[in-house]
Amino acid sequence: MDVLVLIDKLDDLVHNAKQVPLTDQVRVDKEEIYDILDQMRATIPEEIKQARWIVKERQEMLAEAKREAERIVKEARERQERMVGEEEVTKQAERAAEDIIEDARAREREIRLGAEDYADEILNTLEVNLSKFIAAVQRGRERLQGKDEPAEVG
Repeated sequence: MDVLVLIDKLDDLVHNAKQVPLTDQVRVDKEEIYDILDQMRATIPEEIKQARWIVKERQEMLAEAKREAERIVKEARERQERMVGEEEVTKQAERAAEDIIEDARAREREIRLGAEDYADEILNTLEVNLSKFIAAVQRGRERLQGKDEPAEVG
């Protein structure tokens, strides 16, 4: 289950709890809160595992891009060495090798930046979710301790 859904459940549970007469405190079912917290504990490691998988995928993509660039550079150099016969042929080979190297570097840069952006986006989403989870838990605890007025839903 999504952490944000569980946070909303916890918030609803506290918000809709019965008030203790003549106090600002509310009564909540401890087992329901523990159940939601257990579900959160089970969900958060999965999201962290997904973020780690994304980082690993990014590293693999970068390694693959580097291997591809090295292969292309090696191929260009081998091709250049074979064409060293005449001056014009050599010049053409050098230009082609430089173009291939430049293309490989541009492709590697593009893949690396895309992978970094994707990993950053996922990690940012995880960070936002964790911040909301912490804020909801803090609000719930404050409500249980009677320190806070009932929060607005929305």
